[in-house]
Amino acid sequence: MKFFEAFANMFRVPDLRKRVLFALALLAVYRLGGHIPTPGINIQRWEEFFSSQQGSIFGFFDLFAGGNIRRLTIFALGIMPYITASIILQLLTVVVPTLEKLQKEGELGRRKITQWTRYLTIILSVLQSFGISQGLMSMQQGIVINPGFGFVMLTILSLTTGSAFIMWLGEQISERGIGNGMSLIIFTGIVVGLPRAIENVYQNVFVTHEWNAIQLFLILAMMVAVVAFIVLVERGERRIPVQYAKRVVGRRVMGGQSTHMPLKVNAGGVIPVIFASSILAFPQQLAMMGTGHDGLGKERTLAHQPAEKHRARRAHVLRALRGGHHLLLLLLRVDHF
Repeated sequence: MKFFEAFANMFRVPDLRKRVLFALALLAVYRLGGHIPTPGINIQRWEEFFSSQQGSIFGFFDLFAGGNIRRLTIFALGIMPYITASIILQLLTVVVPTLEKLQKEGELGRRKITQWTRYLTIILSVLQSFGISQGLMSMQQGIVINPGFGFVMLTILSLTTGSAFIMWLGEQISERGIGNGMSLIIFTGIVVGLPRAIENVYQNVFVTHEWNAIQLFLILAMMVAVVAFIVLVERGERRIPVQYAKRVVGRRVMGGQSTHMPLKVNAGGVIPVIFASSILAFPQQLAMMGTGHDGLGKERTLAHQPAEKHRARRAHVLRALRGGHHLLLLLLRVDHF
């Protein structure tokens, strides 16, 4: 009941109402741009290829991109270049004395680091866009309509501009909206995938009957156990006792109080989780490339083999667990990215 009262009070304060509506409007713009395809791509052929890559690293990146990789839109890079740039600069802060000095200078230093993060994001977006264009042209599946130098430049321009626009949206939400804009964009990308995940569960249980009642119960129980453990770690804190000495002011004795300093167990937020998940997804992708695919896109006809069906089933389970895991983390720490 208190939740609904707090939700109603949020729209009664004029300034807070404007911030909420502004954030929702920019998130709607982000979702609208997620339906603009990248020029020069045969979307039908790409969707066929992406369907054959279920459970791979493509699916992991598509989780944070809000389905933009599956549709190969201009927002296909998503927020991942910005996340990578932030991680690189955070790691370099410990090594490079200049960055360490800027971090200690307060607001002015943080603005300088943010500016460098933007530049590094653009550089990473250009490199990733170039790699994507080369990879698409190397696929012998007719995904690229007119391969060549023009397609490479157009892909770099489209994807880099889309990534820069997403970065701008996140900064605007952080400054003029509510919460952390980057985390809200990731949160939106995960939430839009929930209907598809529910539909997959329904298809597997009631239509194709690939899962029976026991398997469904075990999956749900595992998800609840993972969520409970995440809540336990996320909300946990170590309370360091702090004792204030007594002071004599005139004829009065002041101080002598005992309190504690809370130290969060999960002080790193979601960045370590994203970084670790990216690393763990690479071996699975390499294994799939070595067993089920030749090179960068020449698929073998394994769709009707039992091993392929079992792998797709495991991919559904892992994707459901991973989606719930990241969703809860972002719900709890949406302002701690």
